[in-house]
Amino acid sequence: MRRFLVWSALALVIGLGLAGGGYWAYWNFYARFQPVVIQRDQAEIQRLLDEASWISAGGGGEPLYMVAWRDSAAAQRYEREEFPKLRAAGVEARVIVFARPDREGLAQSTAAERATVAEIWLSRDWSLYERWTATPARNWTAAGIPGADGNLARGAVVQAGRDFVDRLNGLLRGQGVGAGYPLILWRDREGYLKACACSDPRSWAFIRDDLDAPDQTSASAPGRGPATEDDFGAEPLPYPELGDLPRIPPSTEPSTNSAVDAPPRGDVGEETATPRPAPARPTTPREAPRAQKQEDATFF
Repeated sequence: MRRFLVWSALALVIGLGLAGGGYWAYWNFYARFQPVVIQRDQAEIQRLLDEASWISAGGGGEPLYMVAWRDSAAAQRYEREEFPKLRAAGVEARVIVFARPDREGLAQSTAAERATVAEIWLSRDWSLYERWTATPARNWTAAGIPGADGNLARGAVVQAGRDFVDRLNGLLRGQGVGAGYPLILWRDREGYLKACACSDPRSWAFIRDDLDAPDQTSASAPGRGPATEDDFGAEPLPYPELGDLPRIPPSTEPSTNSAVDAPPRGDVGEETATPRPAPARPTTPREAPRAQKQEDATFF
Protein backbone atom coordinates (compact mmCIF):
# COMPACT_ATOMS: atom_id res chain seq x y z
CA MET A 1 0.00 0.00 0.00
CA ARG A 2 2.80 2.35 0.87
CA ARG A 3 4.54 1.66 -2.42
CA PHE A 4 1.31 2.36 -4.28
CA LEU A 5 0.92 5.73 -2.59
CA VAL A 6 4.51 6.66 -3.38
CA TRP A 7 4.12 5.81 -7.03
CA SER A 8 0.77 7.60 -7.21
CA ALA A 9 2.26 10.77 -5.72
CA LEU A 10 5.20 10.57 -8.15
CA ALA A 11 2.85 10.15 -11.12
CA LEU A 12 0.79 13.10 -9.92
CA VAL A 13 3.88 15.30 -9.68
CA ILE A 14 5.07 14.27 -13.14
CA GLY A 15 1.59 14.87 -14.60
CA LEU A 16 1.37 18.33 -13.06
CA GLY A 17 4.84 19.12 -14.36
CA LEU A 18 3.94 18.04 -17.88
CA ALA A 19 0.67 19.98 -17.78
CA GLY A 20 2.42 23.08 -16.50
CA GLY A 21 5.15 22.81 -19.12
CA GLY A 22 2.58 22.34 -21.88
CA TYR A 23 0.57 25.34 -20.77
CA TRP A 24 3.73 27.47 -20.56
CA ALA A 25 4.77 26.40 -24.06
CA TYR A 26 1.29 27.18 -25.40
CA TRP A 27 1.32 30.62 -23.81
CA ASN A 28 4.92 31.45 -24.66
CA PHE A 29 4.89 30.35 -28.30
CA TYR A 30 1.29 31.02 -29.32
CA ALA A 31 -1.22 32.55 -26.95
CA ARG A 32 0.73 35.67 -26.01
CA PHE A 33 0.95 36.74 -29.64
CA GLN A 34 -2.77 36.58 -30.24
CA PRO A 35 -4.64 39.90 -30.58
CA VAL A 36 -7.01 41.14 -27.91
CA VAL A 37 -10.70 41.49 -28.65
CA ILE A 38 -11.89 44.84 -27.29
CA GLN A 39 -14.81 44.23 -24.95
CA ARG A 40 -15.30 47.70 -23.48
CA ASP A 41 -15.19 51.30 -24.70
CA GLN A 42 -15.34 50.29 -28.35
CA ALA A 43 -17.25 53.42 -29.32
CA GLU A 44 -14.79 55.75 -27.61
CA ILE A 45 -11.78 53.98 -29.11
CA GLN A 46 -13.33 54.16 -32.57
CA ARG A 47 -14.07 57.86 -32.07
CA LEU A 48 -10.45 58.51 -31.16
CA LEU A 49 -9.24 56.73 -34.29
CA ASP A 50 -11.66 58.58 -36.54
CA GLU A 51 -10.78 61.99 -35.10
CA ALA A 52 -7.02 61.50 -35.27
CA SER A 53 -5.20 62.93 -38.27
CA TRP A 54 -4.28 59.64 -39.85
CA ILE A 55 -2.65 59.44 -43.26
CA SER A 56 -3.02 56.79 -45.92
CA ALA A 57 -1.87 55.89 -49.41
CA GLY A 58 -5.53 55.34 -50.35
CA GLY A 59 -7.46 52.25 -51.24
CA GLY A 60 -10.79 52.92 -49.55
CA GLY A 61 -11.14 49.38 -48.20
CA GLU A 62 -11.50 48.07 -44.67
CA PRO A 63 -9.32 50.31 -42.47
CA LEU A 64 -6.42 49.18 -40.31
CA TYR A 65 -4.72 51.69 -37.99
CA MET A 66 -1.04 51.70 -37.13
CA VAL A 67 0.05 54.00 -34.30
CA ALA A 68 3.80 54.49 -34.04
CA TRP A 69 6.62 56.95 -33.66
CA ARG A 70 9.15 57.77 -36.36
CA ASP A 71 12.17 55.65 -35.42
CA SER A 72 10.36 52.53 -34.25
CA ALA A 73 12.22 49.72 -36.00
CA ALA A 74 9.32 47.29 -35.56
CA ALA A 75 6.87 49.79 -37.08
CA GLN A 76 9.14 50.41 -40.07
CA ARG A 77 9.49 46.69 -40.66
CA TYR A 78 5.73 46.13 -40.33
CA GLU A 79 5.02 48.86 -42.86
CA ARG A 80 7.66 47.52 -45.26
CA GLU A 81 6.64 43.85 -45.09
CA GLU A 82 2.94 43.84 -44.20
CA PHE A 83 1.42 46.85 -45.93
CA PRO A 84 1.74 45.29 -49.43
CA LYS A 85 -0.05 42.16 -48.16
CA LEU A 86 -2.82 44.25 -46.64
CA ARG A 87 -3.28 46.22 -49.86
CA ALA A 88 -3.51 42.95 -51.78
CA ALA A 89 -6.45 42.00 -49.52
CA GLY A 90 -8.20 45.35 -50.11
CA VAL A 91 -7.32 46.79 -46.70
CA GLU A 92 -6.56 50.49 -46.30
CA ALA A 93 -3.62 50.93 -43.93
CA ARG A 94 -3.84 54.20 -41.97
CA VAL A 95 -0.84 55.56 -40.11
CA ILE A 96 -0.97 57.79 -37.02
CA VAL A 97 2.40 59.21 -36.02
CA PHE A 98 3.31 61.04 -32.84
CA ALA A 99 6.38 62.55 -31.24
CA ARG A 100 7.35 60.93 -27.97
CA PRO A 101 7.43 63.23 -24.93
CA ASP A 102 10.51 63.87 -22.85
CA ARG A 103 11.35 61.17 -20.33
CA GLU A 104 13.13 61.95 -17.06
CA GLY A 105 14.43 65.18 -18.51
CA LEU A 106 15.75 63.55 -21.69
CA ALA A 107 14.28 64.46 -25.08
CA GLN A 108 13.03 61.47 -27.06
CA SER A 109 12.31 63.48 -30.21
CA THR A 110 14.10 66.12 -32.23
CA ALA A 111 12.92 69.54 -33.29
CA ALA A 112 12.76 68.35 -36.91
CA GLU A 113 10.65 65.38 -35.88
CA ARG A 114 8.21 67.50 -33.92
CA ALA A 115 7.89 69.97 -36.80
CA THR A 116 7.20 67.13 -39.24
CA VAL A 117 4.62 65.49 -36.99
CA ALA A 118 2.76 68.78 -36.65
CA GLU A 119 2.81 69.29 -40.42
CA ILE A 120 1.53 65.77 -41.09
CA TRP A 121 -1.30 66.18 -38.59
CA LEU A 122 -2.28 69.49 -40.19
CA SER A 123 -1.83 68.65 -43.89
CA ARG A 124 -2.30 64.84 -43.82
CA ASP A 125 0.18 64.66 -46.67
CA TRP A 126 1.14 61.05 -47.43
CA SER A 127 3.95 62.08 -49.79
CA LEU A 128 5.58 64.04 -46.96
CA TYR A 129 5.40 60.97 -44.74
CA GLU A 130 7.03 58.87 -47.46
CA ARG A 131 9.88 61.34 -47.91
CA TRP A 132 10.34 61.56 -44.16
CA THR A 133 10.49 57.81 -43.54
CA ALA A 134 12.71 57.23 -46.59
CA THR A 135 15.34 59.63 -45.20
CA PRO A 136 17.58 58.63 -42.30
CA ALA A 137 16.61 60.49 -39.15
CA ARG A 138 20.05 62.08 -38.77
CA ASN A 139 19.76 63.56 -42.29
CA TRP A 140 16.21 64.87 -41.98
CA THR A 141 16.20 68.62 -41.35
CA ALA A 142 12.51 69.37 -42.07
CA ALA A 143 13.56 71.99 -44.59
CA GLY A 144 10.68 74.25 -45.60
CA ILE A 145 8.46 73.07 -42.72
CA PRO A 146 7.56 75.57 -39.99
CA GLY A 147 8.96 74.63 -36.59
CA ALA A 148 6.73 73.43 -33.80
CA ASP A 149 8.93 74.67 -30.95
CA GLY A 150 7.97 78.23 -30.04
CA ASN A 151 4.87 78.05 -32.23
CA LEU A 152 1.78 77.92 -30.05
CA ALA A 153 -0.53 76.38 -32.65
CA ARG A 154 1.88 73.75 -33.94
CA GLY A 155 3.12 72.94 -30.46
CA ALA A 156 -0.50 72.27 -29.46
CA VAL A 157 -0.82 69.86 -32.40
CA VAL A 158 2.23 67.91 -31.24
CA GLN A 159 0.82 67.76 -27.72
CA ALA A 160 -2.58 66.65 -29.09
CA GLY A 161 -0.88 63.66 -30.70
CA ARG A 162 0.72 62.72 -27.38
CA ASP A 163 -2.60 63.09 -25.56
CA PHE A 164 -4.25 60.85 -28.15
CA VAL A 165 -1.69 58.11 -27.56
CA ASP A 166 -1.99 58.38 -23.77
CA ARG A 167 -5.77 58.18 -23.90
CA LEU A 168 -5.74 55.24 -26.33
CA ASN A 169 -3.22 53.28 -24.29
CA GLY A 170 -5.22 53.94 -21.14
CA LEU A 171 -8.33 52.41 -22.70
CA LEU A 172 -6.45 49.40 -24.09
CA ARG A 173 -4.23 48.61 -21.12
CA GLY A 174 -7.17 47.70 -18.93
CA GLN A 175 -8.26 45.07 -21.49
CA GLY A 176 -5.01 43.17 -21.71
CA VAL A 177 -3.22 44.96 -24.54
CA GLY A 178 0.46 45.18 -23.68
CA ALA A 179 2.79 48.09 -24.19
CA GLY A 180 4.67 48.19 -27.47
CA TYR A 181 4.73 49.64 -30.93
CA PRO A 182 3.46 49.51 -33.55
CA LEU A 183 0.01 49.53 -32.01
CA ILE A 184 -2.34 47.95 -34.56
CA LEU A 185 -6.14 48.19 -34.43
CA TRP A 186 -8.60 46.63 -36.90
CA ARG A 187 -11.95 44.86 -37.17
CA ASP A 188 -12.21 41.17 -38.02
CA ARG A 189 -14.73 39.45 -40.31
CA GLU A 190 -17.46 39.59 -37.66
CA GLY A 191 -16.86 43.28 -37.00
CA TYR A 192 -15.18 42.91 -33.61
CA LEU A 193 -12.58 45.54 -32.81
CA LYS A 194 -9.16 44.02 -32.08
CA ALA A 195 -5.86 45.46 -30.93
CA CYS A 196 -2.29 44.24 -30.84
CA ALA A 197 0.96 45.68 -29.54
CA CYS A 198 2.74 44.07 -32.48
CA SER A 199 6.40 44.61 -31.73
CA ASP A 200 7.02 40.88 -32.31
CA PRO A 201 6.61 39.66 -35.92
CA ARG A 202 5.07 36.40 -34.67
CA SER A 203 1.84 38.29 -33.99
CA TRP A 204 1.46 39.56 -37.55
CA ALA A 205 0.07 36.30 -38.90
CA PHE A 206 -3.07 36.68 -36.76
CA ILE A 207 -3.82 40.01 -38.41
CA ARG A 208 -3.40 38.56 -41.89
CA ASP A 209 -5.69 35.69 -40.98
CA ASP A 210 -8.43 38.04 -39.75
CA LEU A 211 -8.26 40.18 -42.89
CA ASP A 212 -7.73 37.34 -45.42
CA ALA A 213 -4.40 38.84 -46.45
CA PRO A 214 -1.84 36.66 -48.25
CA ASP A 215 1.23 35.46 -46.44
CA GLN A 216 3.51 36.59 -49.25
CA THR A 217 3.45 39.00 -52.17
CA SER A 218 6.02 39.92 -54.79
CA ALA A 219 6.42 43.40 -53.25
CA SER A 220 7.10 42.03 -49.78
CA ALA A 221 9.19 38.95 -50.63
CA PRO A 222 12.43 39.34 -48.70
CA GLY A 223 15.62 38.44 -50.49
CA ARG A 224 14.61 36.69 -53.71
CA GLY A 225 17.30 34.53 -55.25
CA PRO A 226 18.80 34.89 -58.69
CA ALA A 227 16.48 34.95 -61.67
CA THR A 228 15.44 31.61 -63.14
CA GLU A 229 13.62 30.53 -66.27
CA ASP A 230 10.32 30.61 -64.38
CA ASP A 231 10.72 34.36 -63.93
CA PHE A 232 10.56 34.86 -67.70
CA GLY A 233 7.78 32.42 -68.56
CA ALA A 234 7.74 29.47 -70.92
CA GLU A 235 7.84 31.54 -74.12
CA PRO A 236 11.31 32.31 -75.49
CA LEU A 237 12.43 35.88 -75.45
CA PRO A 238 12.02 37.65 -78.85
CA TYR A 239 15.19 38.41 -80.72
CA PRO A 240 15.73 42.17 -80.96
CA GLU A 241 15.16 43.72 -84.37
CA LEU A 242 18.42 45.28 -85.49
CA GLY A 243 17.07 46.84 -88.67
CA ASP A 244 19.10 47.39 -91.85
CA LEU A 245 22.73 47.69 -90.87
CA PRO A 246 25.07 49.70 -93.17
CA ARG A 247 27.36 47.57 -95.34
CA ILE A 248 31.10 48.22 -95.10
CA PRO A 249 32.72 48.38 -98.60
CA PRO A 250 35.82 46.23 -99.13
CA SER A 251 39.17 47.98 -99.05
CA THR A 252 40.81 48.70 -102.46
CA GLU A 253 44.33 49.22 -101.12
CA PRO A 254 46.82 46.33 -101.48
CA SER A 255 47.37 44.42 -98.33
CA THR A 256 50.81 44.14 -96.84
CA ASN A 257 49.95 41.26 -94.58
CA SER A 258 51.36 38.00 -95.86
CA ALA A 259 48.75 36.07 -93.95
CA VAL A 260 46.04 37.84 -95.96
CA ASP A 261 47.79 37.37 -99.36
CA ALA A 262 48.40 33.67 -98.75
CA PRO A 263 46.14 31.29 -100.70
CA PRO A 264 43.19 30.05 -98.74
CA ARG A 265 43.64 26.83 -96.87
CA GLY A 266 41.07 24.22 -96.17
CA ASP A 267 39.31 23.80 -92.91
CA VAL A 268 41.19 22.85 -89.84
CA GLY A 269 41.95 19.13 -89.85
CA GLU A 270 41.82 18.79 -93.69
CA GLU A 271 44.89 18.23 -95.92
CA THR A 272 45.80 20.81 -98.55
CA ALA A 273 45.53 20.14 -102.27
CA THR A 274 49.34 20.15 -102.83
CA PRO A 275 51.06 18.08 -100.17
CA ARG A 276 54.38 19.30 -98.94
CA PRO A 277 57.32 17.09 -100.15
CA ALA A 278 58.99 15.01 -97.48
CA PRO A 279 62.55 16.04 -96.71
CA ALA A 280 65.39 13.67 -97.82
CA ARG A 281 66.83 11.54 -95.09
CA PRO A 282 70.42 12.46 -94.43
CA THR A 283 73.03 9.76 -94.65
CA THR A 284 74.44 8.79 -91.32
CA PRO A 285 78.14 8.34 -90.76
CA ARG A 286 77.62 4.58 -90.31
CA GLU A 287 76.15 4.00 -93.79
CA ALA A 288 79.21 5.27 -95.80
CA PRO A 289 81.79 2.74 -94.43
CA ARG A 290 79.26 -0.10 -94.88
CA ALA A 291 78.85 0.70 -98.62
CA GLN A 292 82.64 0.86 -99.17
CA LYS A 293 83.11 -2.58 -97.54
CA GLN A 294 80.58 -4.15 -99.91
CA GLU A 295 82.47 -2.78 -103.02
CA ASP A 296 85.76 -4.26 -101.82
CA ALA A 297 84.20 -7.69 -101.41
CA THR A 298 82.85 -7.65 -104.97
CA PHE A 299 86.21 -6.62 -106.43
CA PHE A 300 88.03 -9.63 -104.92
